Amino acid sequence: MAGVLLDYASLRDHRSRPLGLLNDSKQVDPEGREELFKAVVACAERIVVRVVPSGDIDSNGLHRSNLEGLRAVLRALSPPAEACLVDGFRLGPRAPEHRAVVDGDQKSAAIAAASIVAKVVRDRMMRRLDALYPVYGFRSHVGYITPRHSAVVREVGPSEIHRRSFQALCYQDLVA
Repeated sequence: MAGVLLDYASLRDHRSRPLGLLNDSKQVDPEGREELFKAVVACAERIVVRVVPSGDIDSNGLHRSNLEGLRAVLRALSPPAEACLVDGFRLGPRAPEHRAVVDGDQKSAAIAAASIVAKVVRDRMMRRLDALYPVYGFRSHVGYITPRHSAVVREVGPSEIHRRSFQALCYQDLVA
């Protein structure tokens, strides 16, 4: 509901023992994600993270923003990776060579690592944004929709980092 989209790519060596615990970031508790994040960073040759602001997501749509962000991080890998795996869908002909893997964060350690890095970096950003927008409670829910977050948006309106294109019920009564 609020916040940025993060796309991630890295070149790494997966022989690190803690990486054996990699999984879809949604399946790992916050403490586990932090430990896996440290393990990924420790063995990565290079990490590229791209932040897509909420305004861009509102203008271009979440899916298009994600595809462009993924294309950008793959282009930023220099020299290019020997193999590029992408979670879910092909990125189109303008993208560097890659292979789309459906449910990739469950099937590929590289994609699971990307999922962990993106989630940890995004959550950290949202907790920092709590200092600028304390009324929304980003420190606790990191921008995801919760009953309290929805109530605050209904009461004071969305902040400049809220995605206006997100079709949350708490936006229904707001004047655009």
